[in-house]
Amino acid sequence: MDPVELTQALINHASVTPVDAGAMDRVQRTLEALGFACERLKFGEIENLYARRGTASPNLCFAGHTDVVPEGATEGWRSDPFAATIVDGILTGRGAVDMKGGIAAWIAAVSRFDDVPGSLSFLITGDEEGEAIDGTKKVVEHLQQTGEVIDHCIVGEPTSSAVLGDMIKVGRRGSINVTITVTGKQGHVAYPQRALNPVPVLVAIMAELDARVLDEGYERFLPSNLEITTFDVANTTTNLIPQSASGRINIRFNPSHSGASLQAWIEGVCARHAERTGAKVEARTAISGEAFLTEAGPFVDVIQDTIRDVLKVEADPSTTGGTSDARFIRALCPVVEFGLVGQTMHQVNESTPVQDLHDLTDAYAKLIERYFKVFA
Repeated sequence: MDPVELTQALINHASVTPVDAGAMDRVQRTLEALGFACERLKFGEIENLYARRGTASPNLCFAGHTDVVPEGATEGWRSDPFAATIVDGILTGRGAVDMKGGIAAWIAAVSRFDDVPGSLSFLITGDEEGEAIDGTKKVVEHLQQTGEVIDHCIVGEPTSSAVLGDMIKVGRRGSINVTITVTGKQGHVAYPQRALNPVPVLVAIMAELDARVLDEGYERFLPSNLEITTFDVANTTTNLIPQSASGRINIRFNPSHSGASLQAWIEGVCARHAERTGAKVEARTAISGEAFLTEAGPFVDVIQDTIRDVLKVEADPSTTGGTSDARFIRALCPVVEFGLVGQTMHQVNESTPVQDLHDLTDAYAKLIERYFKVFA
């Protein structure tokens, strides 16, 4: 199977989250032709797919997403972002690297195997670029409920930094978003004794949160960081003490913390300032993922050895970057991310060299072969 042709076919489906536009049907038809039993799992508006070939263990899974971000400034594209054109050996189109190219390369690699001493599976979602509520998270819950066992997983995100294979992701930091709202009492600025200004209360809360050094880092992880992302009062009147003020923070945290521990700390700070001032302080938190690390061992070795042999580079086992669906899959099994060079992901003229698609397919095929020699 040609990974370039399949990448082009997938890009031609304008599957901007939550629209599927037939992309999942294309993946399903292709996998069924290779002997996979496919289960479509639709949650809300989102199309998801779990496919498996074989019943024996170990079960090596590939995870990815067919949804893409919007094309953005269309006038800046060299060609139609959903036409997947090739000029001078460069394939351009939305999703070329993030991550329809990765899906195509793994399917092309699998097409080289009639059988393996175990099972191969796919977990494909249409909700990675969106809210990630009705995608991989719910598929993982479904697989847990039905007793499906996945032994290891490769996520095809575009992890490479400068050249194909120079970086894999063996973990990710967690992420928590918090909206803090302080409600006081509106009044005239000339009579502050008749009001309760919420702005200084919010300033004090934010200052205390921002001043804390969360940690000095963790094995393979950068230090956790807290960022204030908004501070809103929406008061256009110069002589009015506002009724309320709100702000948002995001924390990217390493395994020194859990989402729950950070939530408890933030709520504690808010409660103390509420007690001190008499203002009402509410902290609404959303934990989008916990920090995780896939420890060094045979699984990581299989991937690094394969990259060294096929692509002739040393892969840095990194934990940098944002979140990915690996944060949900880790509940099932050890997970590592390895895919194309991600320099153009989400950009105008997202693109990949055609040769990288062929090389990634070769690396994925060798990875599958080596995996079953080690674990079967």
